Amino acid sequence: MIEVPRLQLSGVCKAFGANVVLDGLDLELAKGESVVVIGASGTGKSVMLKCILGLLRPERGSIRIDGEEVVGLRGAERERVLTKFGMLFQSAALFDSISIWENVAFGLIEGAGMDPEQARAIAIDKLAKVGLGADMAEQDPARLSGGMRKRVGLARAIATEPDIIFFDEPTTGLDPIMGDVINNLIVECVRDLGATTLTITHDMSSARTIADRVAMLYGGQIIWAGRVDEIDSCGNPFVDQFIHGREEGPFELEVT
Repeated sequence: MIEVPRLQLSGVCKAFGANVVLDGLDLELAKGESVVVIGASGTGKSVMLKCILGLLRPERGSIRIDGEEVVGLRGAERERVLTKFGMLFQSAALFDSISIWENVAFGLIEGAGMDPEQARAIAIDKLAKVGLGADMAEQDPARLSGGMRKRVGLARAIATEPDIIFFDEPTTGLDPIMGDVINNLIVECVRDLGATTLTITHDMSSARTIADRVAMLYGGQIIWAGRVDEIDSCGNPFVDQFIHGREEGPFELEVT
């Protein structure tokens, strides 16, 4: 029996006026798989994520979650699909007007209607999974360092125990040591949940740590995809230039 992909994008096209960002993008994620999409800034990684989340609607193509078409869903149907998702935003996107535990429990209380005391207990448990003690629960997020904010953001992403977790540039703005800490926490938390994950990044250290498979986005399409241990010998000149950070190669670079 063929297993239905957890997430499947087929022929997805998205343009802004004459600027074609996604041009027939195809990508599949199996249940429990960690896929990292790499690519230079401005290649459409974030647009792809926004299309999956329903924040943007592609002009053409299909996006399926567990075999269900989700393009164009509205209202309660869209909310139902969104309950399957968790997300760690690039800047962590914490609410500075509420405490750390309330940030982590936000989806449980506002989305699932859970009793606050029950949600608080879950939030403290998830904070522990990212290495933060219960003494942090009542603190103000505005006082946290970048790395600590990422940890809280990760705790929030896993709090509802979602089927699919999206990671948007999870190590951006972090020093290499804290970047490694966040990468390893992502691997541990995702393994414990058994979730499917889609990460967008240009950080190859992060990609090598958290990916089962890597896909490269360029020209609005996935131009190469394969196991993370195949990337150094894949033979694709775009991939080779990107992972080694070379100025010379097939990429069309705009230098101002």
